[in-house]
Amino acid sequence: MNNPEPGNCCFILIDMQKKLQKAMSNVSKCIENQALLLKAAAILKIDSIVTEQYPKGLGDTIDELKCLLPENTPIIEKTSFSCMGESKFRTALKSKSRKTLIVCGIEAHICVQQTVLDLLARGYEVIVAADGLTSRNIDNHRLALESMRQAGAFITSSEAIIFMLLRDAEHPDFREISKLIK
Repeated sequence: MNNPEPGNCCFILIDMQKKLQKAMSNVSKCIENQALLLKAAAILKIDSIVTEQYPKGLGDTIDELKCLLPENTPIIEKTSFSCMGESKFRTALKSKSRKTLIVCGIEAHICVQQTVLDLLARGYEVIVAADGLTSRNIDNHRLALESMRQAGAFITSSEAIIFMLLRDAEHPDFREISKLIK
C-alpha cells in the first residue's frame, strides 16, 4: 500500500455506541485513538461516515466522539453487521468518491471485520486502525486483525495513519496535528 492521499480518503467510524462500549475491553484507549483520528481528519479535511447498530436498543454514538464530527457527517442506522449491508451507507460512501477508507470501531470481529471484508471485495483500499478497534474479548480482537490482514487490509496504529497522511514535516498542517500527538 502506498501512503494515502487525504483527498482520496474517508474515515469510517463503526458502532461506537453508548450501550455497546460498556462491554468492550480496553475501550478508553480505543476511544482516545478514535478521537485522535477524528481530530486529524477534521484538520486534514477528510470526510467521515458514522454508523450505529440498532440505535433504538444500543443508543447513539458516544458523546466523546459525536462532538468531534463535522456538521455534515452522515450517521447511518443499520441492522446489518456489515455496513455494506445498509443501502444508506453504500449511497453515502459512493457520494464521497473515495478509494481509501480508514476504519475503526466495534466490535472488531463482527461489524468491523464484516465491513472490511465487504469493502475489500468491492475494490476499496482499507486501512484499519488496530488501536481504534476493540471487542468484548481481546482474543476476538486479535483474530479479527489477523483475518482482515490476510484478506488484504493494511493494519497499523492511529498515529502511524496520521503520519502516513502527512508524509512530511513540511506539510502545512504538521504543527497543528503534532499538537494532538503530544
